[in-house]
Amino acid sequence: MAFQDFDQLTERRKTENARKFKKRIIIAVVVILLLVLIAVGAYFIVNKLNNKGTKKGNAKEGNAKQGKAAGKPAPKAPQPKNGPPKNKTPSNGQKILKEMCSAADYKEKCEGIIEKARDETKPKAFIKTAISAASDEAKSAYSKTAELTFNSPEEKGAFEDCKVLFDDAKEELGDAVSQLGNSIESGKVRTGVLNSWLSAVISYQQTCVDGFPDGKLKSDLEKMLQASKEFTSNSLAMLSLFNQLQLPGAEAATGSNRRLLSQDKSGFPTWMSHEDRRMLKKNDEKLTPNVTVAKDGSGNYKTISEALEKIPEKYEGRYVIYVKEGVYDETVTVTKKMPNVTMYGDGSQKSVVTGNKNFADKVRIFQTAPFAVLGEGFMAKSMGFRNTAGPEKHQAVAARVQADRAIFLNCRFEGYQSTLYTQTHRQFYKSCVISGTVDFIFGDAAAIFQNCLIYVRKPLENQQNTVTAQGRTDKQETTGIVLQNCKIMPDKDLEPVKSQFKTYLGRPSKEFSRTIVMDSTIEDLIHPDGWTQWEGDFALKTLYYAEYNNKGPGAKTDNRVKWDGYKKIDKQEAMHYTVGPFLKGHAWLMGVGVPARFGLFES
Repeated sequence: MAFQDFDQLTERRKTENARKFKKRIIIAVVVILLLVLIAVGAYFIVNKLNNKGTKKGNAKEGNAKQGKAAGKPAPKAPQPKNGPPKNKTPSNGQKILKEMCSAADYKEKCEGIIEKARDETKPKAFIKTAISAASDEAKSAYSKTAELTFNSPEEKGAFEDCKVLFDDAKEELGDAVSQLGNSIESGKVRTGVLNSWLSAVISYQQTCVDGFPDGKLKSDLEKMLQASKEFTSNSLAMLSLFNQLQLPGAEAATGSNRRLLSQDKSGFPTWMSHEDRRMLKKNDEKLTPNVTVAKDGSGNYKTISEALEKIPEKYEGRYVIYVKEGVYDETVTVTKKMPNVTMYGDGSQKSVVTGNKNFADKVRIFQTAPFAVLGEGFMAKSMGFRNTAGPEKHQAVAARVQADRAIFLNCRFEGYQSTLYTQTHRQFYKSCVISGTVDFIFGDAAAIFQNCLIYVRKPLENQQNTVTAQGRTDKQETTGIVLQNCKIMPDKDLEPVKSQFKTYLGRPSKEFSRTIVMDSTIEDLIHPDGWTQWEGDFALKTLYYAEYNNKGPGAKTDNRVKWDGYKKIDKQEAMHYTVGPFLKGHAWLMGVGVPARFGLFES
């Protein structure tokens, strides 16, 4: 009986399990059916909405056909425009260009070239487009000058200078475009020379404007040149960002000890010719001249100008001119067609080029120098350059230097107001003597003076002395005056009366004037303010005047000016204004016999 009860219990359990399994199957089937119904419902809803849209479109088309049949013009369909729609995602190239434009001061003009460079993806190509735009604007401005009317001899003379400066600007913009074009295919961008060219272009244009007397003509000319200046400024800004980001092809930034170029066992760059190595291996080595100039007739020529005129066309290598002892009263110009000239004399007070042209006698400042250098790679050793016009004649330049990579060793520059015109490009002065009164080192070059003696002379009774008047007109320019390990002191005529005249390190002739005095000895003739205004508060917020590690009674900075643009800088910032980073000097000074200090001078 017990086993029968167990059999009945088992049977009941089997029946219950079968019933539960059947229930699960029914639930699963119901869920699947519900999901199918939901999917079908969604399909019909979407299809219905699409049909409504299609009907509306057909209705519009039908209305248009009916209107046409009734003689009514159908609404015009929107026409596609040339170029991408406004809501289209920018291309990668456009994104890169917008990023580069972020560094520019004239962003509207910068972004205006995006369309021209829409398909470009290389930053170098963008910069080339910007420089090409500057070149086009410069040519356009030059063509418009034909419409100008000159009403005085001063205006006519100023325009003669402008024509020369315009030619220089157009040439160097063209060189910049070509250099970038070549670099796109060949490799690295030579940012040092590009910065030098573009900064010079801005300076040329400003020099042209400054040559005119104030008035409508001057204002009109300035407006004509504005667009070219803005495009050039943007190009400099883009180059700066390109170099900072170390994009592919960028020229490496250099510090005090870093060597940029490969060198041979002798320490010379591998690209240097055997002739240059031989001639410049030692700074004190007596050079072998190609020709000799002597006033007494014992040389090949009696004047320096004649020796320059006789340089063979397309001469390869460095052309050396020895100038024997004598005072050469002539106007000497080393033209752009005379690159790599070395000129050396018997001493800076023995072999002297002199003149006395001056502003008071109605000679334009640009034309007052008895010695002018335009040919790149120029080097002078143991030569003197003098303007004898005197303080009462105001601006009277002794030497005007426009050449890129110009070098002056153991030379002397004597004058009063505006003695040395460091006009444009990169310049290096070592162990030179410069004397003057008002703004006697001026211009818009990137110029470093090392181990130089700077003598302040006695000015006119109503004057005050200013050692520098740097003329940077745009903050993107890579220019400035650097006095490094120099000595600033009174001339023997000023010494007994120095307390009667105020003397300053500099004043801003242009809005972004930049001057750095570092590692130098400043004697007690410098006013405690250190620096002085040009006129009112002009440029006081935008200039950059800095001092670092100076010594002597005139170097105390406790009572210096409180301008926004005046800085007491540290070692790290001072390093930016040494020969390597500021002049890209490793590329053209290292290993050529020039005893340049590439870093700072330790205390």
